[in-house]
Amino acid sequence: MKQEVKWRLLVRLITVFFTGGCILFARTMVVAASNEINPKRIENIAALLPEKPAGFGSRITDRNAWRKLAQNDSFKRIVSEAEKLLQEPIPEQPDDLYLDFSRTGNRTRWQRVSGRRRGRVRTLALAECLESKGRFTPAFEEIVQVLCSERTWVMPAHDRNLTNFNGKSIDIDLGSSMLAWSLATADYLLSDKLSPKTRRLIRNNLDRRVFEPYRDMVSGKRKKNWWMTTTNNWNAVCLAGVTGSALAVLDSPHSRAFFVAAAEDYSKNFLKGFTDDGYCSEGLGYWNYGFGYYVMLSEMIYQATNGKVDFLKNNKAKQAAAFGSNIEIINGVYPAFADCSIRARPSSGLMYFVSRRLGMGLRSWEQIDPASPQGSLYQSMMYSFANSASLASPAQSAAKGLSIRSWFPQGGVLISRPGANSSSRLAVALKGGHNQEHHNHNDVGSFIVVLGDKPLLLDPGGEIYTARTFSSRRYESNVLNSFGHPVPIVAGKLQRTGRQSHGRVVQETFTDNSDTLVLDISSAYDVPELKKLERKFVYSRLGSGSLRVTDEVAFSRPCDFGTALVTFSQWKQLPSSCLMVWEQKEALRVQIRVTGAEFEIQPEIIQEDVSARKQPTRLGINLKGPVTRAVVSLTITPVE
Repeated sequence: MKQEVKWRLLVRLITVFFTGGCILFARTMVVAASNEINPKRIENIAALLPEKPAGFGSRITDRNAWRKLAQNDSFKRIVSEAEKLLQEPIPEQPDDLYLDFSRTGNRTRWQRVSGRRRGRVRTLALAECLESKGRFTPAFEEIVQVLCSERTWVMPAHDRNLTNFNGKSIDIDLGSSMLAWSLATADYLLSDKLSPKTRRLIRNNLDRRVFEPYRDMVSGKRKKNWWMTTTNNWNAVCLAGVTGSALAVLDSPHSRAFFVAAAEDYSKNFLKGFTDDGYCSEGLGYWNYGFGYYVMLSEMIYQATNGKVDFLKNNKAKQAAAFGSNIEIINGVYPAFADCSIRARPSSGLMYFVSRRLGMGLRSWEQIDPASPQGSLYQSMMYSFANSASLASPAQSAAKGLSIRSWFPQGGVLISRPGANSSSRLAVALKGGHNQEHHNHNDVGSFIVVLGDKPLLLDPGGEIYTARTFSSRRYESNVLNSFGHPVPIVAGKLQRTGRQSHGRVVQETFTDNSDTLVLDISSAYDVPELKKLERKFVYSRLGSGSLRVTDEVAFSRPCDFGTALVTFSQWKQLPSSCLMVWEQKEALRVQIRVTGAEFEIQPEIIQEDVSARKQPTRLGINLKGPVTRAVVSLTITPVE
């Protein structure tokens, strides 16, 4: 039963993280890259590389290192988990299961089985390295044989036209690049403990499924896969998988240098996906994933070149590294903007790494033990053995902790918090931005209110992915379109998609006592009659704290208007135009004031399959008749 629960968790991680994005969704955000890599740069890098390939971690022959790791509590269960796998057959993955997505749009059934198959690589390789008795080698070689007999390593959701399944093309996606790196890492760790036949099989498949297609793409012999020039998580993840595999198994330093030089060039695209202030529009979950892989790519190259090539020296990378700490609202609560879970938290290993490596002084994160068998094999090895972060001296002074605000002016996002000595426990996240962001939701003007550690008014986060999610039908979803966000409906219309739909900053006034942010959000609505729509946020740190959200709207002729709150919590309507929203001991009062018309509350359960445990409630605050002008003001305060 416990094993089944673990596989369910793995499938959920694959769904939420490993399948982020798709071709239709990300092609809109690409930048140009050179068609060829400078040969001189390849030669220079080749001179920095060791004679033999190496991956993360220590080979199985380094028994002192593995005996030490075996004493770590988090690794003590690996051998017993591997023993259970010896008693279980490898799950079947018939062609019909792969075709399930193209027929039904369901991506989880294949991913559930694939996760169990591919997960064996990590567990069996780790168990053999920890024990070194040869007990798990046959089972490892068996799963290698099975995986290498698959038609394609590309995930069904990324092969919509079935060109890879039918053998017409060999592309590289998240799944194939990660599997390649896992097998390459296992080959490096186990080395001669594996049969020559198995090692040849691994290398032949890496060549055919990853190295050869990638070389042809870089050299211009075939069309590049879209992720090479995109600016979202795919770029970092796929580049890390391809480059990490090459550094772990390719014998020639010159051959390895080609992949390093290409990564040096193409990974710049990933950083361009961050605004200059370090904001990650994909959301925190994909920061963990995408930037986490950028860090692993950087570290693999850093170790291979003895620190001579360092992707984290880039100022943009340093800004991006700070996102995980800067985006916290309060008390470990983070905004679920974009396709993010409301439970998303920064990866503890990643936070440890960037804080130590970049001297950020985040002492609470630096105190953790990053060694863990969790995640992929290469990820486990990077964090569990010495790396450039663990070998770095901690910053001399500790970071001061959360400031009263984090302002991302290019990203259009403001996090406002109470002062260190304030009696207030209320903090907010306010979003402008635009409606063509990575993993975009139509959410210009959205906001989140946290009291203590409870996000009582919020953005409900992403939906469970289906074929619809990354297609032309994406915004049929009422959690991805603006209906599922606390923003207005104007003349019966939701917000439109596109870069032109943005929150223009009209005013930003920040003081010790209050933060004021005024956004013109009129461009988000395709309503010719709309003359003005400004949303004004005023966050106060005085007393127990408050947030006032005021919409001022004007039309050339009478039109309908309404706004909304979104919550997963309990709520009720009170006399005197008030709402109360609460969860456990935390409660908020919402005082509603409207000029220009009377209003009514229209609650509605948002009927979408979301990543949260239950469906959110939209509390519509709708004017009872058309207006030419109106002001709707919501004053949100803690219930004392």
